Parts: sequence; structure tokens; C-alpha cells
Amino acid sequence: MRAISAREIDANGLHRSNLAAMRAILWDLAPPAEICLVDGFRLGPTAPEHKAVVDGDEKSAAIAAASVVAKVVRDRTMRRLAALYPHYGFSSHVGYITPGHSAVVRERGPSEIHRRSFEARCYAERLTEPTIDEVPIDDSLQTGFSGRAAQVGATS
Repeated sequence: MRAISAREIDANGLHRSNLAAMRAILWDLAPPAEICLVDGFRLGPTAPEHKAVVDGDEKSAAIAAASVVAKVVRDRTMRRLAALYPHYGFSSHVGYITPGHSAVVRERGPSEIHRRSFEARCYAERLTEPTIDEVPIDDSLQTGFSGRAAQVGATS
């Protein structure tokens, strides 16, 4: 599992950032996996050998398990971030847009861990100031997760 910073997602986009993180995860496996299953998308020609499985969490127990682990880690991270940013309700919505969260973002503006490239209606009134270049972002606070690649049958 690898966390992706809001800054990286803003710079490269969520999809590209996820694919890059999954490629890095697969390259870092030691020992290399005998087979790597990835939920839905091919990771491109620079990735280690892998098999993209459309609707992988429905067809593969390994991908489904990786998806659950990624969501549990994301939820735990959001609860930790809730302690640092108590006004945003991260522990209850764990990163999903809810009416309550949207109202808080409209009232307070996005925090430094919110993605600026995400053009949700709740940001519309607030994104005119400050811009991404004006707001310091702490890269140690992670807001995107890539963990839906499943390692199967690693050699020992």
C-alpha cells in the first residue's frame, strides 16, 4: 500500500497518480510476485508484468482483500487527520463528499490536505483564494491511496 499526497494528485491527476503508485508498489516487491493482479487497469509498458482484471474485486478474492485493506487504512488515516482538522468531520465521512462536509468546506475553505484540483461544488465559492501556489501543503499528510493491486504466489 502506498499513500499519495494531495500535491502529487493535484500535479498529475488521481488516475495517473494511482497508476504510478501501483507500478512502484509492484517494482518494490521483494521477492517479486509470480503473478500480479490489478483491479481494472493496465499499468502501462513501464510496469512489471501484471494482469488487469476488470471488476477485479468481484472476480478475485486477492483483489477484493487488497481493496478492503486499502479502505481500512484510508479510514484509519482519515480518523487520524480528524484529530488535526477537527472541523472537517474526516472521521465520519472518511474522504467522501457529504452534504455536511461540503457545508464546512464552503464555510471554512479547503484545508491544506484537501486536493485543489478536485472541482467539487463545495469548493466553488472558496477556490478563488487562496490558490494552490499560495497554500503550503505538508507532503507528510497523505490523502490518496493506492492498494488495489494484489500480489499472488510470491516466490520465497
